Amino acid sequence: MARYIFITGGVVSSLGKGLASAALGALLQARGYSVRLRKLDPYLNVDPGTMSPFEHGEVFVTDDGAETDLDLGHYERFTGVAARNTDSVSSGRIYSTVLEKERRGDYLGKTIQVVPHVTNEIKDFIAIGDDEVDFMLCEIGGTVGDIEGLPFFEAIRQFAHGRPRGDCIFMHLTLLPYLAASGELKTKPTQHSVKELQSIGIAPDILVCRSEQPIPEKERAKLALFCNVRPESVVAAYDLPSIYDAPLAYHKEGLDQAVLDAFGISPAPQPKLAVWEDVSDRVHNPEGEVRIAIVGKYTQLEDAYKSIKEALMHGGMSNRVKVHVEWVDAEVFDREDAAPHLEGFHAILVPGGFGERGTEGKIKAAQFAREKKIPYLGICLGMQMAVIEAARNLAGLKDAGSEEFDHEAGKKRFTPVVYHLKEWVQGNHKVKRKETDDKGGTMRLGAYNATLAEGSKVAEVYGTTAIEERHRHRYEVDIAYRDELEDKGLIFSGMSPDGRLPEIVEVKDHPWFIGVQFHPELKSKPFEPHPLFRDFVRAAKENSRLV
Repeated sequence: MARYIFITGGVVSSLGKGLASAALGALLQARGYSVRLRKLDPYLNVDPGTMSPFEHGEVFVTDDGAETDLDLGHYERFTGVAARNTDSVSSGRIYSTVLEKERRGDYLGKTIQVVPHVTNEIKDFIAIGDDEVDFMLCEIGGTVGDIEGLPFFEAIRQFAHGRPRGDCIFMHLTLLPYLAASGELKTKPTQHSVKELQSIGIAPDILVCRSEQPIPEKERAKLALFCNVRPESVVAAYDLPSIYDAPLAYHKEGLDQAVLDAFGISPAPQPKLAVWEDVSDRVHNPEGEVRIAIVGKYTQLEDAYKSIKEALMHGGMSNRVKVHVEWVDAEVFDREDAAPHLEGFHAILVPGGFGERGTEGKIKAAQFAREKKIPYLGICLGMQMAVIEAARNLAGLKDAGSEEFDHEAGKKRFTPVVYHLKEWVQGNHKVKRKETDDKGGTMRLGAYNATLAEGSKVAEVYGTTAIEERHRHRYEVDIAYRDELEDKGLIFSGMSPDGRLPEIVEVKDHPWFIGVQFHPELKSKPFEPHPLFRDFVRAAKENSRLV
C-alpha cells in the first residue's frame, strides 16, 4: 500500500503548490521510490476542457484522453510518470458522479449529503491505484478556508483517520510576506492558516514557506512552536531563477528528508541527483541564444501556452542555447503587415486554439515563415492555418477556410479545407460525433498512433515511422485536397494508421516547416526533450547563424 502525502495551501497558495509537489515527487524518485501525483480541484466544472484559457490556463491532456489542470503538466515534466484520468478530479466531477448514482438508485433511497456521500466519493478517488506506487502525492487545489474546498479537506481528514498510523502526512504551503518598510518577515498569516487547518481536524507535519528573503532561525523557531511542527520540518521555498532548479533547491532545504522523517523511514536511500544537476547546468550555462515568436491569441496569459513554452525551454537545453520566447498577438496582423513584427526572429511557432478570432493573423505568420524560409512549427490549429495558407496562396483556393469559422458565423463563407470531424477510429471501435453534441469531452482526445512517410523530414526528426501523440481537436484537414496541395509542395508526411486523417504536413524545399495536428508539447520533459522541439530549436539555432 502507498504512503500518502496531502499538499494543502494557505494564503496565496497558488505560489508554487504544484511546483513543490512536482519537485518533491522528483526527489523521492531520485531516492529510488515510485510515485504518482494527483490534483483535487474544488471548481464545479467537470473538467477544465470547457473553460477559457483566461480562466484556468492551458488544458493538459493525458494519454487516456482526460482534460486536466496544467499542474499535471508539471507533475509529468518533473517525474516522467504519464498522468491518467484518475489523477485529476474536480468538485464538478464528484458531484456529477454522486447525482448519477442517486438517479440510478445506488443509494437505496437514502438522503444524499455532503458527508458521507460526497466525501466517500472523494476518498474512493484518492485510493485508486493504492497498490501501484510507494508514495501518492495529492495536491488540494485552492486555499484552506475556501467554502468550495471544505468537502475535500474533510475527505482527506477522514482518509488519513482510516489508514494505519504513519501512512499519511500533511504538507502545508504558505507565504511569508516581507514588509520592506520594517524589514521583517511576517509569520502571522502562516499561523492563522495552520489554525484554520487545525480547526477542521488536520495538523500539518511539514510547512513549506514561500519567501523572498532568507528565513531567520528566530522565525523558523516561532513557526515550529506555534504551528506545532518540528523545527527541521519548516522548509524554506525561495524564488528561483528557473523552475528546474526546484528539485535541487528543495533538497538543499531538506524537504525530502523532512518527508522521510515524518514517515519514520530510516535509513533511506541517498538521492541520485545527477540528472537534475545536468538540467540545471544546461539552463544556466547556454552557449548561445535564439529568438522564437509564438503567434497566438491568448498572449496576455502565458499559462495558456504553458507546456509549449516549457517544451521550447527543453529544446534549448538539448541544444545548449537560451530560448527567448516572445509573444505576438495574432490579431495585430488583421490590421498591419506581419513582416515588421516577425523579422528578426529565428523561428515562428503558431499554437492551437479555438474560434476564428486571430486566425487571419496566424495564416499570415505561416505565409511569412514559408516565403522567408524561417523555421515554422504549427500545432493543432497552427497546422490547419498552414494548410489554409497553402491552399489560398499555392493551390489558388482563394476562399479556403475552416468549417469551424462558418459554424461560428452561422453562414457559409469558405471552401472548407478543414472540416468538422464526425468519425474516427479509437482502438478497435469507431467514434462518431455530431455538430450538435455537447462541447465538453467530445473532441478527439488522448493518444493516437500515426504513420510517417519514409524519407520525410518528420521521420528523420523522430528517427522512426511509427509514433504516438496526444490530440485535442474536433476539426481536421480534409484529405480530399491532398493531391492538389502536394503538387504545390505541401507534403502530407504523417497520417492516421487507416490513412484517413492527416496528422503532419511539411513544406518541400524548406529548411524546417512542419505542422502537426497533435500536441507534442504535452510529452516533453527537461531530461527528455520532445524530438520535434529539440529539432525545431536546432533549426532556429542554425538560422540564427545566418541572420
